[in-house]
Amino acid sequence: MDISPDAWVLWQSGPLKLNATILFTWLIMAILVIGSWLVTRKISGALTMSKGQNMLEVIVGGVLDQIREVSQQDPRPYLPFIGSLFLFIITSNVLAIVPGFQPPTGSLSTTAALALCVFLAVPVFGIRMQGLRGYFKQYVQPTPIMLPFNIIGELSRTLALAVRLFGNIMSGTLIAAILLAIAPLFFPILLQALGLLTGVIQAYIFSILAMVYIASATRAHSGREEQSSKHEGHQAGKDA
Repeated sequence: MDISPDAWVLWQSGPLKLNATILFTWLIMAILVIGSWLVTRKISGALTMSKGQNMLEVIVGGVLDQIREVSQQDPRPYLPFIGSLFLFIITSNVLAIVPGFQPPTGSLSTTAALALCVFLAVPVFGIRMQGLRGYFKQYVQPTPIMLPFNIIGELSRTLALAVRLFGNIMSGTLIAAILLAIAPLFFPILLQALGLLTGVIQAYIFSILAMVYIASATRAHSGREEQSSKHEGHQAGKDA
């Protein structure tokens, strides 16, 4: 029994090898790209729209609402990154119910890559909103003594993000395989339903945590903007 799709090697020639993680990752990417193209090629602004466009608008609207709720900011700059994370993870997890499919999120290499994307996105968005000096100033708040602890915190939460997703998906797949081997006629339907629910929840949690980390790096800037606008409004009231 393969615990991780990394262990399922489909082809190898010397140091080069193709395992299930790489194959299914590219399969998911192809599904998302082709599916997006099919849905968006005939977008209509009319009241009547295709089922695909309707579903897409529901997904995009839901992601925008969640980003806005978490960050208390305009969600549009974060939609491409957070939306892509969510769609990739949920597609990977939901397809786990297909016989023979092993979700790439059950591989630590995949979850580590996703967590690394979040790790890099945090300073990118933070610097964009606060500037280079303003962003890195957070690492020495409230005192410069906190610098090493803040850096360790950044690294540890990235590791936790990768291990959490990997552990949940890998353990779920392993338990399902064990139970199916014991009682193949009783558990399949129940486990498929449980797997779908778990996959959706894990995709949601990963995306929300990514947005929380990004919001923590950008909220200081938005807070200053709000205070500045309030001060300008107050000053304008006095002038009036």
